Amino acid sequence: MSENWDLKDLMQAGWTSADLEWEQAVEACALGLANSQPGESSERAGIALQIARETFQAADPRLACALANQALCLAGSDQAAGHKLLAEAQRVWNATAPWIAAMDAPRVARSSLFHMRMEQRHRETYRSNWRVKWQAMAEEAKTRLDACNLDQPVDTAAVSQALERWRRERPAMLNDTRKLMAAAYLTLPGT
Repeated sequence: MSENWDLKDLMQAGWTSADLEWEQAVEACALGLANSQPGESSERAGIALQIARETFQAADPRLACALANQALCLAGSDQAAGHKLLAEAQRVWNATAPWIAAMDAPRVARSSLFHMRMEQRHRETYRSNWRVKWQAMAEEAKTRLDACNLDQPVDTAAVSQALERWRRERPAMLNDTRKLMAAAYLTLPGT
């Protein structure tokens, strides 16, 4: 799977450079936290949050992710700001349902013509199944966020696991599922 996207790839997928830059910044933030590099992770979290605030909708789960990760990065140096950002992240995650409902189920190439025809004939069933998966991703992120304790040191092993999961499971295509998955999987565990 190529992770070197060019402008043509982005445009064909309906993505912007901000979408890709946000994803790269959040992944770099996670890598910094996993490697106990708070300066690097904080800088990347700040970039991701700036992109999210300037570019994404108020109910976009990527904004919630960026807020949560910035809160995690601030926990050691500015507890009050960290708690304020964490509360804002929780509010945004709780408001993501309309953004998720507007997502379109990806068309996935199947191994046979039979599977492609079944997906085409039963498109609404496929959409419904995707919506269930998407909501489960969001709920998992909300649960992780609710358990976040900024008074404890960052669990670098848990952050490493989250990063590895993202790298292992991220879709090869640039689509809405990838945006949600990045936001859900890279809303990093605080403890």
